[in-house]
Amino acid sequence: MRSREHEAARRYPLDAYLGVDYPEPVIKATLSLNKIPFRECADIAEELATALAAGKVVAILHGRDEWGPRSLGARSILADPRRAEMKDHLNAKIKFREEFRPFAPVVKKEAYGEWFETLGMAESPFMLYTHKALRPDQTAAVTHVDGTSRVQTVSAEQNPYLYRVLDAFERRTGVPVLINTSFNLRGEPIVSSPSDALKTFFASGIDALAMENFLVEKPDAD
Repeated sequence: MRSREHEAARRYPLDAYLGVDYPEPVIKATLSLNKIPFRECADIAEELATALAAGKVVAILHGRDEWGPRSLGARSILADPRRAEMKDHLNAKIKFREEFRPFAPVVKKEAYGEWFETLGMAESPFMLYTHKALRPDQTAAVTHVDGTSRVQTVSAEQNPYLYRVLDAFERRTGVPVLINTSFNLRGEPIVSSPSDALKTFFASGIDALAMENFLVEKPDAD
């Protein structure tokens, strides 16, 4: 007979969001202590989608950070995958790494098979597998020279914050896909805390930083 502990373990949801969660009062206090201007947004997903569709690069800090080597939408840098030049921009101005280094896409789970070959899988939540891009002309920044992408799928249940951003971006562009890369600079660990996020934000070419519903923006260049 299976124990209650075993049954409970079997029912426990499997995800990678096992790190530290920073509640909004902590984030707000960090921003205020550092005298950083910010906006508290009624709908952060709409704000981010508008910026992304305009070609801006945004970073997000939401909920518990990820356990493992991939950023899966809790500590991520997001950008528009339609723009082929975005890959070079991210490598040169934000990640500070070699220009040939590729980027990966995140796609709404229900659109997975419309944009990438699924290899018979229902989902790919951990960004572990490469898939042939089915619409490479619309995902140029995340399609490698061999026509593949290392895909992450996301559902509203897995990460509602990231899913809402994808949904809002799709309503503006018709594309339910974003570039998703780790929120760090070359040679540094992925950020965890609001202080980490602010340090990386101001040391790079990231245009906007969303920490839960708080938005920090750099002024547009003249």
